[in-house]
Amino acid sequence: MSTQSNAIPQSALASGAGSYNEISVARRFYWLVKREVWESRSIYIAPLAVAAVILLGYFVSAISLPARMREASGMTPMAQGDMFAQTFGTAAMALMATTLVVAAFYCLDALHGERRDRSILFWKSLPVSDSMTVLSKATIPLFLLPLLTFLITVALQICMLLLTAAILLAGGQSLAMLSHLNLGITWIALLNHLVVGHGLYYAPFYGWFLLVSAWARRGTFLWAVLPPLAIGVLEKILFNTSHFGDLIGDRFGIGGSATSGKATGMLAMIADSPTLSSPGLWIGLILTALFLFAAMQLRRRQGPV
Repeated sequence: MSTQSNAIPQSALASGAGSYNEISVARRFYWLVKREVWESRSIYIAPLAVAAVILLGYFVSAISLPARMREASGMTPMAQGDMFAQTFGTAAMALMATTLVVAAFYCLDALHGERRDRSILFWKSLPVSDSMTVLSKATIPLFLLPLLTFLITVALQICMLLLTAAILLAGGQSLAMLSHLNLGITWIALLNHLVVGHGLYYAPFYGWFLLVSAWARRGTFLWAVLPPLAIGVLEKILFNTSHFGDLIGDRFGIGGSATSGKATGMLAMIADSPTLSSPGLWIGLILTALFLFAAMQLRRRQGPV
């Protein structure tokens, strides 16, 4: 009587083992980033929720728009357009502030969360390096969130523009003032501001938060805030200076022209954005690389908390 073996042929095992090597580094990195999006839904749910609230509030306020436009009939179309530009700019800045908060808390939980729920044991069992894992997590605040913020902002402003046009037409008002919004130019400047400013210029903060997330056993927010605060207080006590605090404040935008009254509005803030040729940006990127390298080393050695 013949018997049939259920053993897996050695050739099949060899081909299965080699299938991983056939996956390119770029594709593996893509799936790691996609995993972050799947697991951290707040990175897109929070800005979408804020955009929905803004749109709802704008719809309620737009009901009285024809009456307000009749009161402003003595103004030039450009001045009337500036009124709308301020509203559109406020909506954009609200979204930028939201995603900035989302990025900070995402970084603080990115490496700590997988140690807290012990899922790090599963991910370490996969043939994916710690370096690639940390870099995939850093991609979220550095690139993905700025691009996502830009897309949501553009969609929100298009909805606000269409709603405004519909209400003005229904009230027999002219749409001439809307041509002065210059949304196309504003969107190009906004994309540069988000990618270079919110992404690359704020990179040292994200790198520091990821490092704290990889090291701290608990209280990541406190560990992220207290050391810089202690350095600033110690400098003030010993030298009666505040260079470290000024450096952090200038990097974060506190005390900049956008908040000093010299420049107001979204376009003014965008105009003051750092450029790729800024030395401070590249110094910050070097510091970010050091933080990320330290986070990679910590993840290689750390286990569940």
